[in-house]
Amino acid sequence: MRRALRIDHCVIAVSDWARSNAFYRDVLGAEIDVRDAWSARYRFDGWQLNVQGPGFEGLNATTPVEPGNSDLCFVWPGPIEQAAAHLERLGVEIEYGPAATDATFGTGQHLYFRDPDGSLLELVSYETAP
Repeated sequence: MRRALRIDHCVIAVSDWARSNAFYRDVLGAEIDVRDAWSARYRFDGWQLNVQGPGFEGLNATTPVEPGNSDLCFVWPGPIEQAAAHLERLGVEIEYGPAATDATFGTGQHLYFRDPDGSLLELVSYETAP
């Protein structure tokens, strides 16, 4: 029997280290691990984003990832109303939602917003408000 694949990491590109590090740390709770002047890791519970910064010229890809060209969804560990309040408290504009849509683990409540470079980010909650 063949074993199932799983994601090890995703890659995003950013245009400003200080701005992106603060956003991903404060808004999404990432642990920031700066590797050098061109790359970092944003670590979450059990997975990470590899981050390419200004001046990064790529490793093995002809065309590297570009800032603002990603779309990522994060599972919010509570009701979506708490996620909305968290984003609003930090001054992050919600583009769309909450809205119920199908997701990886069934129907969830989703919110959409952007990181400082314009990448589309999404929070999904599988929990309902008490």
